[in-house]
Amino acid sequence: MAQKLLLVLFFTLGFYNLYASDAVSEEGKIDQTAFIMGHIRDSHSFHICDIDGHAVGVSLPVILWSEGKLVTFMSGEFHHDTEGHHVVEKDGQRFVLYFDGFNEKVYKATDEAQEDGSYLLRDENGKVISETPLDFSITKNVVTLIMVVVAMLAIFVTMGAFYRKKSNVAKAPRGIASLFEPLVIYIRDEIALPNIGEKHYKKYTPYLLTLFFFVMFTNLFGLIPFFPFGANISGNTSYSMALALLTFIIVQFSGTKAYWKEIVSMPGVPKPVMLILAPVEFLGLFTKPFALTIRLFAAIMGGHIIILSLLLLIFMFKMWVVVPASGIFISFMYLIEILVAVIQAYIFTLLTALYIGMAKVEEHEHH
Repeated sequence: MAQKLLLVLFFTLGFYNLYASDAVSEEGKIDQTAFIMGHIRDSHSFHICDIDGHAVGVSLPVILWSEGKLVTFMSGEFHHDTEGHHVVEKDGQRFVLYFDGFNEKVYKATDEAQEDGSYLLRDENGKVISETPLDFSITKNVVTLIMVVVAMLAIFVTMGAFYRKKSNVAKAPRGIASLFEPLVIYIRDEIALPNIGEKHYKKYTPYLLTLFFFVMFTNLFGLIPFFPFGANISGNTSYSMALALLTFIIVQFSGTKAYWKEIVSMPGVPKPVMLILAPVEFLGLFTKPFALTIRLFAAIMGGHIIILSLLLLIFMFKMWVVVPASGIFISFMYLIEILVAVIQAYIFTLLTALYIGMAKVEEHEHH
């Protein structure tokens, strides 16, 4: 019964969010791109819906560094305007919020409104060229990341307390520990040990465990609930790139002499051939984190877009017969996305362990 109520709530929030959003024009036509991008982008507020032309949402702190000053205010002062029409004046400076279809940014406002009614400077091609202050705002992705960190601390601190008690060492895990212990053991024994080797795997297991659970939790938090407070964290290149960059740094600092020798001067390879292979091998150092970034970003972003597109079918065809069919496909895709959330965390962790293992290769192992 509880599952049915959650499913009804999910669709009710989704339908109302779409019907009352600014993606629906006065004629009832739906701007599909505006609706989809409005849900998967990062934002300075949690936008719930529009009622009679007024946006309803949860404001978040805007933190800017501009002209040598720290400027702070709540995003609600923009009145949820993302077209650059509403100016916020703070500490003698003027700011506007603008969404270009892909990114939502804070810009320095011009003194007077332009021809399009906004306070933004544009070039001859219509691209915004206004100055942007350094933005350290608490966006909805940041809020969700904080929630992920709090959830992980609550779970694993509880598990740690359970295992620190000597009386529990021989006992079977209970509660949360029984759910996550098999995953911890699997990451250690099936990913870290075989890919990094018995000599070094213990050193990197904590990082691999943190990476796996962090990616998995952020993927799942991006889906639960999807409307209206969902945050597309993993479908953001800034997030996936940061994790890939961290892995890249660890791998390079873990590299042995044999690892770098194989990149710069492969044993047994003629020198003329090495002139071609060495640049390729060096380029390969950077293609690995790039692959990690794109794989995680594309998989999560694609799933969100598919779910939203299936929801839009109901309003495009405007036929009741489409409702159950769309609902079934959305429910199926939602379950698939939960599976993908775990699989992508597994793949990211597995490739990281593989790259570390390649960097820790010893001279005798190479021969």
